[in-house]
Amino acid sequence: MTEKIKITFLGTSDAIPTAERNHTSIWLNFAGENILIDCGEGTQRQIRKAGLNPCKLTRILITHWHADHILGLPGLLKTMAMSGYNNTLYIYGPTGTKFLMNSLMKLFAVRDEFKIEIREVSGKFLETGAFYLAAEKMIHGVACNAYSFVKKEQVRIDKSKLKKFGIREGPHLKDLKKGKNMKYNGKMYKARNLTYEEEGKKITFVFDTKINDKIVPFARNSDLFVCEASSVDKEGAKKYQHMMAEQAAETAKKAKVKKLVLSHISQRTERDLNGNLSRAKKKFGNIIIAKDLYSVEI
Repeated sequence: MTEKIKITFLGTSDAIPTAERNHTSIWLNFAGENILIDCGEGTQRQIRKAGLNPCKLTRILITHWHADHILGLPGLLKTMAMSGYNNTLYIYGPTGTKFLMNSLMKLFAVRDEFKIEIREVSGKFLETGAFYLAAEKMIHGVACNAYSFVKKEQVRIDKSKLKKFGIREGPHLKDLKKGKNMKYNGKMYKARNLTYEEEGKKITFVFDTKINDKIVPFARNSDLFVCEASSVDKEGAKKYQHMMAEQAAETAKKAKVKKLVLSHISQRTERDLNGNLSRAKKKFGNIIIAKDLYSVEI
């Protein structure tokens, strides 16, 4: 059975939340991993509204240390501690994250009630048998990271084929999982006849940056490209180091992504949401604008 990646948009606003949009935060679930990308103010309430469990969190990715992306951390960590969280929580971020995270924990009296590992990352920084995580530096006036989650290609055993040939499940299948031929009850079976290749998937998150040459190669061939769209004109985008919906769409086209989801929506963007979407779609067709609690599986 193909393991899906589920993305839940907990908050989709920019620095100023609205009645409809909470501060930025995204929850990614895959094969027992629950990864939070940013944790703006009010995130833990959005987690509850989405029917998720904060004690299932395994990792937090911080894009940068502006308030609208991190102010939800103290409350969330306290809630996790009071709820009996007893795993190691890994927190990743750009340069300066260790100092700032430790300062935040001291300021809000977040005690050592469970283990927290804080790491400053760039490039590929975590790899398991099933996926890896990578970071790329962005440009926003403070240290800032974009992130990619990449599900690896996997060799899967076709259980219908096992049944057809009367092969029982068990440790004898380990060679098949490695793509090797297998001997069973004295007969040799070729791996290609009993397995199939499950394609990899890539999801890239780009928040709070001005347009730059690093985004396209980093996001290239993403199945899902989540990008900010808080500026409404090029002058403002350049001045405040943000991106427009049209710039995100142009980037998506150049990077040959499959689908673009616009988030980090400002009140200015919201005033002409359909117009911004229409103009962006002239650059790249497969776009949606995220709403709070919207979820997608790939």
